[in-house]
Amino acid sequence: METMSTLPPDATPPAVSLSEALLYWLKLGFISFGGPAGQIALMHTELVERRRWISEARFLHALNYCMLLPGPEATQLAIYIGWLMHRTLGGIMAGLLFVLPSLVLLCGLSWIYLVYGDVPVIAGLLYGIKPAVVAIVLAAAWRIGSRSLKNSWLIGIALAAFVAIAVVQLPFPAVVLGAAVLGALGGRFLPRHFHPGGAHASTVKSYGPAMIDDATPTPAHARFAWRKITIVLLTGVGLGVISWSTLVWHTGIDSAPSQMGLFFTKAAMLTFGGAYAVLPYVYQGAVEHYQWLTPQQMIDGLALGETTPGPLIMIVAFVGFLGGWGGFTLAGSQLLGAIAAACVATFFTFLPSFIFILVGAPFIESTRDNIRMTAPLTAISAAVVGVIVSLALFFAEHIFHLRAPPGSWDWSAIVLTALACIALFRFKIGPIPVIAACAMAGLVVSSLG
Repeated sequence: METMSTLPPDATPPAVSLSEALLYWLKLGFISFGGPAGQIALMHTELVERRRWISEARFLHALNYCMLLPGPEATQLAIYIGWLMHRTLGGIMAGLLFVLPSLVLLCGLSWIYLVYGDVPVIAGLLYGIKPAVVAIVLAAAWRIGSRSLKNSWLIGIALAAFVAIAVVQLPFPAVVLGAAVLGALGGRFLPRHFHPGGAHASTVKSYGPAMIDDATPTPAHARFAWRKITIVLLTGVGLGVISWSTLVWHTGIDSAPSQMGLFFTKAAMLTFGGAYAVLPYVYQGAVEHYQWLTPQQMIDGLALGETTPGPLIMIVAFVGFLGGWGGFTLAGSQLLGAIAAACVATFFTFLPSFIFILVGAPFIESTRDNIRMTAPLTAISAAVVGVIVSLALFFAEHIFHLRAPPGSWDWSAIVLTALACIALFRFKIGPIPVIAACAMAGLVVSSLG
């Protein structure tokens, strides 16, 4: 992809039509590999550097807000920019098109996994991908920790979170709440230690005049007004309540889709730090409480999620598909029931993100950061690092004993994980090539074993 603008350096880009913007968001949905960092980099290259639809400062201002929210920040950034450019409709369409390709692909892959997962070739590929997942999760913890753990107080919170969830086995919401309380206290008594980590506070560059430039006045639809905010909030919450009530009416309150609606709404409110942070909570609910899938299937789902474009939290579509396949039918079809459940899980996971942006963005456009608001979120971001390391430990515990008798180790899986770590940490190779190489290695090891 080009990194230089195709416009003359001093020319201001013309207004962008809604259809042109929507084509871009759809394209992004198909090429957005590499997790949130990669997706944000893609948007920056295209929207700030090449097309100059938005300036660097306005892009980072929107991103900093999205980083503070629960939910997938890359998706929320797409919604924010779409909304800023083309009102509410633009934000909704940007978010939907960013997610839709991933939903379709994961439904197809989930079906292949359930029907053909025991075929030796598929099993061999998955055997190799799983060790790569451990390395990728560790890399995510390092990436988030390098931008979040700026002092000993935040490092201490990360260590406490790891012990709380991995040793004491506290539920994830309790860890988030405890971190928020510590952050609130830190913001009051130690404010200089609890400012946001500033992962994106690099020197702001200019790539020439942008359509939405630093000095561009806030458009009328983006100005803060209590009446508009109230209408959007009531509409979003009402849509969620009506949708869930309809599920209960048609399928019963104890059905898999109805329970998924409640569960994934709660999960969406706890995804501080991205998908890796909330996966322990999803595991606790989906595997241990509701038993929609097994621990090994959860690991397989994360492996599939790493190989598809879109936000990693789209693993909820895999969870929903398997939960629907095992306990819900639609029009007498097991497949249609699974697809419907995947759509339900996706809808209730992402609805809060749309509400957060469409309600909060006008306020962000008119205010600056307040330490009393950001300190609890800074502490939560620190706790997320410990939670993600605990997730890697959980995966390693299952994967390294996958093919071995109790008490022994699967050294092939351990070696693959070590090589994947070297590729990610030492040589900075992207996750997709690492996954592909590990998949091929897993196929070879499985055929030899």
